[in-house]
Amino acid sequence: MTVIVRDFRAGDAEGFAHIRHLALPFMLSTPEGITYDAAHMHPDAHYQPLVAEEDGELIGTAQIGIVHDSAQPGQGYVNVYVHPDRPGRGAGSLLVKTAEERLTALNAKTLFSWVLDAPANRAFAEKRGYHASRSAHFLRLDLANGPLPPLEEPPTGVELRSAADFADDPRPLFDLDAEASGDEPSDVDYEFTNYEAWLEETWRHPLFSRELTSVTVVDGRPAAFSAARTDGGTRYGTVMTGTARSHRGRGFAKLAKNDSLHRARAAGFTEAFTGNDSGNGPMLAINKWFGYEICATEVRHVRELG
Repeated sequence: MTVIVRDFRAGDAEGFAHIRHLALPFMLSTPEGITYDAAHMHPDAHYQPLVAEEDGELIGTAQIGIVHDSAQPGQGYVNVYVHPDRPGRGAGSLLVKTAEERLTALNAKTLFSWVLDAPANRAFAEKRGYHASRSAHFLRLDLANGPLPPLEEPPTGVELRSAADFADDPRPLFDLDAEASGDEPSDVDYEFTNYEAWLEETWRHPLFSRELTSVTVVDGRPAAFSAARTDGGTRYGTVMTGTARSHRGRGFAKLAKNDSLHRARAAGFTEAFTGNDSGNGPMLAINKWFGYEICATEVRHVRELG
């Protein structure tokens, strides 16, 4: 039996998403989303999904690319996931080798990789020259059975809307997302300035739910938001919750997230997922208040090439 690594094809989408779900069930992954990402990432990202195949069966995946929206050049990423029932066949090693060769050809000098916080996974990364950096938690909330905080009436001058209300002009949501994302804890300093790329990769993404994305509006302008994605079934995830710097400390992010969670439960979603950097104490506290529980941890690993 021979394992090969090759480029992703459209017909691989279902198998690719299935492996991602088995290896990382805390993130929403669908064939439609995988195919969309492959077709719509910014050209400067050089995004390349790869698959490992053994005798016609997909047994591993990788997503690789260049961090193009940073002032620091030469940063790349490689995230590898192998089917949990197909270990020890060399798929992970071959995916990493292929990824490093391709990223080196694109002048990458530093590679970042998220690794599940388990002894075997961390040993795999360390053996290949990657060292541990910051960590992040996956969190889960039982929407079907767990209680949610009651909906609160917004203060005077504040209202709750959905992202769908901004369909004619989503630019104010981009501006808010860019400001909030710029303050997220990270190994990489992003320059979140490309509105057209945001429209393509976020606003029009098939998993993005404008109806379940809640926005706290103050004096007619978005002040906080909780961005939602769904898998087309019963799983819902908040992928970003943030507040404009001038409005922080007033509970507006919590107001938006609570509204979004209630919308999701009313729409029939039964599981809610989110993720937080382990150093993001304020957001972890908010999610604990909602009833989220940590279900897994990833550790970002870094390798300097050359």
